[in-house]
Amino acid sequence: MTDDANILDAVVVGAGWAGLGVSYSLARQGLRHAVLERGRIGETWRTQRWDSFRMNTPNVQTVMPGDFYDGSDPFGALTRDQFVALLEDFARRNELPVEPDTVVTELSGGNGNGVYRLTTSRGTVLARNVVIASGDLNRPVRPVFAAALPPGLRQFDASDYRSTADLPAGAVLVVGSGQSGVQIAEDLAEAGRTVFLATSRVGRLSRRYRGRDIMIWLVESGFLDVRRDEIIRLAGRIPPRGLLGVEHTISLQALGARGIVLLGRLAGVEGDGRLSSAEDLEEHIRFADEASANVKRYIDEYISRSGIDAPVSEPDPADTVTAHRPDPAIVSLDLAGSGITTVVWCTGFKGDFSWVRLSGLLDPEGQPVHEDGVAALPGIYFAGLDFASTRKSGTILAVTEEAPRLVEHIVRRS
Repeated sequence: MTDDANILDAVVVGAGWAGLGVSYSLARQGLRHAVLERGRIGETWRTQRWDSFRMNTPNVQTVMPGDFYDGSDPFGALTRDQFVALLEDFARRNELPVEPDTVVTELSGGNGNGVYRLTTSRGTVLARNVVIASGDLNRPVRPVFAAALPPGLRQFDASDYRSTADLPAGAVLVVGSGQSGVQIAEDLAEAGRTVFLATSRVGRLSRRYRGRDIMIWLVESGFLDVRRDEIIRLAGRIPPRGLLGVEHTISLQALGARGIVLLGRLAGVEGDGRLSSAEDLEEHIRFADEASANVKRYIDEYISRSGIDAPVSEPDPADTVTAHRPDPAIVSLDLAGSGITTVVWCTGFKGDFSWVRLSGLLDPEGQPVHEDGVAALPGIYFAGLDFASTRKSGTILAVTEEAPRLVEHIVRRS
């Protein structure tokens, strides 16, 4: 794309599954590039996942471009460390040009000459194209009232939690019933901790349905191919991903049945240090159940339309378990009186793009502005963003489709 030996065809920022997938496609096109990684390959997976974390995609789907699963446990789930090893092996086998321990502190340039400048902890790198693959789910978000909690209360974000052994003795309040919140709540309960779970409006999925892992159905039926704009049209916004247990279906009522104390949405801190909770727990349970039923109905219609000989659905314990709810509902939580010494915030993430110094790339909240990963500025791309194009975006399932598409765009610019 250029004869200037000092200017790379492309630079990829981030060596997670998205960045490595883009690098693989760039290499196949013979483009000179580098992958700049602030730490080690898969750094976010190493440092922002708890010890018992497992992938939500089955092993047969947890594969990188050009690879396929040939192991003996296709519907098992990789641990955090196994997934990092998969990424390292992929980079090694394909001889991808990863430069570890290279922190990008500024992206600038592109002022008419089509060359971008990346200032890093190891010097300056010039490139005609930049693919930002550092992710948009690596900076935890807490509600404003978190700062008003009693000073003696330990507070962790989901990205900081590793295991119950790291927490002080006492009960734990987990805030948020999305993927991280519910799995961390289960992890704590299995360790014998008393757990309070402040719930939120999140859908859920069954782990298995009609003889298959539900992720197989979701891919095959096209459910994950629904476009971002269609999701927004139907829901009014991008909703959080449906809760999916790793080895079994998880429902709020099943969590209550195992002794986790369920609350509604946390609304704020009261004057005496108590936490106020909305009376919307029943709404959250109902919404999650309806979301599960809607997905099953979608799959049923696909099976019928395609003439697939699939077994009938079997009762799922998470659907049929008797719900256990506090009676009366807890609307004011006395932290000290409940023995709560720790809060784990599972209230979402944003991306950290503070190092991007190019006008028009980020919205007022500092998040990417793009269309299917292509930014308004020529030669700038985003890879691995959640819901970037479809429901599949932001998961490893998307890398074999989205990485080549971005690289094709880069090639057309040459």
